[in-house]
Parts: sequence; structure tokens; C-alpha cells
Amino acid sequence: MKAVRLYAAGDLRFEEIQRPPKPGADEVRLRVTAAGICGSDLHNYRTGQWISRTPSVAGHEFSGVIDAVGQNIPSELIGTKVVADSRYWCGECDNCRMGFQHICSNLGFVGEIIDGGFAEEIVLPHRLVHEVNSRVPSHIAAMAEPLAVALHALNRLQLPSKAPLLIVGCGTIGGFAALLASRLHDGPILVADLNADRANLAASVCKARIVEMSADVLRRASDGMAVRFALDATGSLQVISQLPELIDGGGSIALVGISHGTFPLDPNVLVEREISLEGCHAFKDELPQVIKMLPDLQDDLEKLIDEVIELADVPNAYERLLAGKCQGLKTIIQIDR
Repeated sequence: MKAVRLYAAGDLRFEEIQRPPKPGADEVRLRVTAAGICGSDLHNYRTGQWISRTPSVAGHEFSGVIDAVGQNIPSELIGTKVVADSRYWCGECDNCRMGFQHICSNLGFVGEIIDGGFAEEIVLPHRLVHEVNSRVPSHIAAMAEPLAVALHALNRLQLPSKAPLLIVGCGTIGGFAALLASRLHDGPILVADLNADRANLAASVCKARIVEMSADVLRRASDGMAVRFALDATGSLQVISQLPELIDGGGSIALVGISHGTFPLDPNVLVEREISLEGCHAFKDELPQVIKMLPDLQDDLEKLIDEVIELADVPNAYERLLAGKCQGLKTIIQIDR
């Protein structure tokens, strides 16, 4: 079968490989229909930070159709359209037993510790697949995983009604957070991004207001209301350092971007202004919720797609995306047309 595998940092190959084996007792085999390229895929390709086995089929955002099941799985599930949970947790550590699978002590990710979805077929534990409405197109279903990440970040903020929300970074997660906030929150949505095209796209689709990183600008854009809640989807140390001084006291900052390096932080700023920093890792229970929202989100998600490509185009797409040559927020790989 055709697949895209990561061998080492900077070494990504489109190639023919063996089909996966028959599913084990508690596993299912999927015919992968569509997948998305994630910023963490690009990060791993550039740095090799999360390479734990090589080569490994990349990709953790994907949809598919069950075409074979193990002996413990009902055969009636064959033909079911599903999306994949990207988190590969142990189920045995204290965190897992308490329902915190996203911070499992032994956590790995699909496409890292096991083969991922940039392939025509994949075998997964049945617990990692979730049924999706059969009328939802595969390329829309493939965006459920990053939508769950965005929703988890919003949930960590615990936004009060009517409170303005500042989202910094209008890439996939920031843009998806703005889209979800436009459905789930009743306060002003403010977006900031150095890339004017991305900011304009997110603002137009999500009914958000584009702002500069200035306290006066934020206050004017929020109709004079205090801006106490912010979501950073950039991972930029400069942005993260700026936010505690920029927003009003008594709120929270959700950190969902991937950062590089460390920065000095005066904890007195957090203490005296009662600002909380909320780390946001993957998602907790949000995937089933966003799956239910897909039919309502479909039209707007279509507008946020940058390009639809084939598996053979993935290595070139990585280079293009790393060079910042994109107009939309999500590159989709259509695998089974």
C-alpha cells in the first residue's frame, strides 16, 4: 500500500509498504479516507523531537471506514465511518484510572509510537475510534481531532458569559478555537496574527475582530470591556511573555502552542494580578462533542481549508507549510476518493 513515513528529522518519504496485519482481538482495521497535516507533524519533521521508532507512518488526524475487526469486536461495525483518537494511552497508570488519559504517564501518539494515518490502511485499538455521521464528508471528519484540541483549550479557560476572548495565532488551532467560540461563546472574539491573510480569513469566517497586541486596542475592540482571557496558539515566547502584562487581571491564559526554549517569568505579575496560566495538552473528553458539531461546522470548515492534496504530495506540502506558503488553515490529504 501507499504511505508516507518519517525516518528521521528532515527525512520524510512517500513509498510502497506492506499492508498492516489482520486486526488483533480488540482492534479494527480502517481504510483511511482523509487526513490532515498538523503543526506537530511539521515540528517533528523539522526537529525529530518525538521520533521514538523509525520508520513510522506519520499522521494523527484522520478519518476512515472500518473494513475488518478483531474477534472481540462486533462484525456489524464493518462499514462504519469513524475518526481516530490520536492519544495512545496505557489505561493502567493513576492518571488514566482517574480519566486523565491525555496526561497518561506513558502517553504516546498515533503516528509516533504506532503507525499513523498517512497511509491507505491502519490498524488501531477499537477504543481509539469514534463513529461519525455517515453524511459528514471524510475531509471534514478528518478535522475532528484538531477541533477537539481547540475545544479543550477553550474549556480550560472557563470563559464567563459575555467575556471578551483574545486568540493569538490564527493557524489551525487558533482558527478552530475562534470558530468554536463563535458557536459556543457569547462574548467578543478578538484575533491577532502577524500573517494578515490568516487573520482576515479567521475573522471573516468566525465573526471575529482583528486586533494588535496593545492594551488600548484590545479595550476599544472589546467595546470597553476588560479583556481577561487569552489563548496563545503561537508558542512564541515573546507573545507568552507579553500576555500577562497585556490582559486585565483576574483572568486566565491558555497555552496550546508548541514552544521552543524558555523565558524569564516574574511570578509576582501572576500573583498580584491573579492571572492563571493554563497548560493545554491534546484533549480530554472533547472529541465526541466536536464530532456531533461537525454537520453544523461543515460549511465554515470548508472555507478554512488551504489545499487538498494526495499522499504523494505530502513531502512537498511539508516544505511549503514550513516556508509559510499557505492561504488557509488546514491542508487535507484525500486518500480514498
